[in-house]
Amino acid sequence: MSLPKEPRQKMINVMYLVLTALLALNVSSEILNAFKTVNKSLENSNVAIDGKNKTLFDSFKELLSKNETKDSAAVWAPKAQQAQALADGVTTYLEDLKLQLKKAGKLKIENGKEVFALDNLDAATKLFVEGPGKKNGEELEQKLKDFKNQLLAIDPRISQEFENSLPLDLSIPESKSELGKKDWAFSYFHMTPIIASITILSKFENDVKNSEAQVVEFCHKQIGAVKIVYDKFQAIASQSSEYLMPDQELTITGGVGAFSSAAQPTVSVDGSTVALNADGVAEYKTKVGGPGSYTKKVSITFKKPNGELSTLDKEIKYTVGSPTGASVSADATKIFYIGLPNPITVSGGTKGDEATQVSIDNGNLTKTAAGKYEVTVSSGTESNVTVTVEGKSTPFKFRVKPIPDPVAMVGRSKGGKISANEFKSQQGLRADLENFIFEGVKYNIVSYTLYATGKGFTENPGIAQNSGAAFGAEARRIIDRCVNGTTVTFDDIKAVGPDGRTRNLPLIGFNLTN
Repeated sequence: MSLPKEPRQKMINVMYLVLTALLALNVSSEILNAFKTVNKSLENSNVAIDGKNKTLFDSFKELLSKNETKDSAAVWAPKAQQAQALADGVTTYLEDLKLQLKKAGKLKIENGKEVFALDNLDAATKLFVEGPGKKNGEELEQKLKDFKNQLLAIDPRISQEFENSLPLDLSIPESKSELGKKDWAFSYFHMTPIIASITILSKFENDVKNSEAQVVEFCHKQIGAVKIVYDKFQAIASQSSEYLMPDQELTITGGVGAFSSAAQPTVSVDGSTVALNADGVAEYKTKVGGPGSYTKKVSITFKKPNGELSTLDKEIKYTVGSPTGASVSADATKIFYIGLPNPITVSGGTKGDEATQVSIDNGNLTKTAAGKYEVTVSSGTESNVTVTVEGKSTPFKFRVKPIPDPVAMVGRSKGGKISANEFKSQQGLRADLENFIFEGVKYNIVSYTLYATGKGFTENPGIAQNSGAAFGAEARRIIDRCVNGTTVTFDDIKAVGPDGRTRNLPLIGFNLTN
């Protein structure tokens, strides 16, 4: 753009350039956390694939020992082992690259967990793209290509089966940069945060392991199917409830479970793996907390007779009683939100509402009906509701949290591509509280700054300070000039919620299209 001589306009243009740079560099914590979640899922998937391959290789050993299959197994087992060796070599290489990235992010161990700079944008660029690191990027691409070619070259029948279907995709992703359209490493790793680069490497690792698994399974099928023998049995009984009152019905379900020594399940409770006993059963024990209702999430991964992995997720719910039988439950959640009327239900157990006294140590209680109360809190992190029945008191602990920040939106969009006509038809900015447990919680937009750049604003950006949610006269004048190719950004967005707090919301931007 041309820089005008008038000092104020110069300053505005410089501010625009700085904003553009910040937009290019800004990586929100939500995006970083999303990459962490995807990377963890890929790592879990890799473990599952290793488990499947182990079962197949155990079956190879059995097939090699049998007269009717040993000749065919002697041909195909070495081919499967060759595929495994190729995959292991590339996996080790990829894990070393991950470690180098973490060390570049100042890796340290805190409370047994790895901690490093997730948002560092320079590490991956230096390791794979620029200067001496460019050789590493080229080497990574070549190693993945060599793995794919060598895997297909193990046997002509493998090549025929998988030439066009191996999971390993080495195409260059779409890029706005001309260099990115040509340079493989640049398109993946240039100015990419460390956690995103690690996730990309985990994705390639997952592709490698999946490719290995498909080839190993193909080799195995040339001989025979996986044989899983159910050789252990265990009586199983479960009850319908862990907490009963007089005259309530109790249901007990009993049966026999069959297990295979070669395919023992992996069991986790709330994400922590539980060891199996001699009968192949996981036993989880824990001391329960105070009165209330609780849920434990159990996940069981096991191998089917055909060798496929399957996962069963189940919630185990239980209730911890109090000496008086009293209970307190939040009608919406186990949290009290600051500034909202939080509804709760209180029961005195076997005693009626008239014999039940309720108090709170942080906040105010308002009785709305028999056993029904509304709690309002204004500060703190914890609140205890105490129920007293016949002189016996039982405390119930609740967390106290502020209402979450809303998301700024124009129409139904939170940013990104939007047609120019749809954007120009909107009347203003709004703040939406997504997926919140309480319905009807409203935020009011107080103010924001609108920036328009790109087509239609190549000489000078359009800038408008706006009060309130609706587009003011200056903002509307700028929006009316917007066309296909214009970029519109809303920054310094302020909103007020029911708790009276003014929130500063993250910047949002729109790329206008036809």
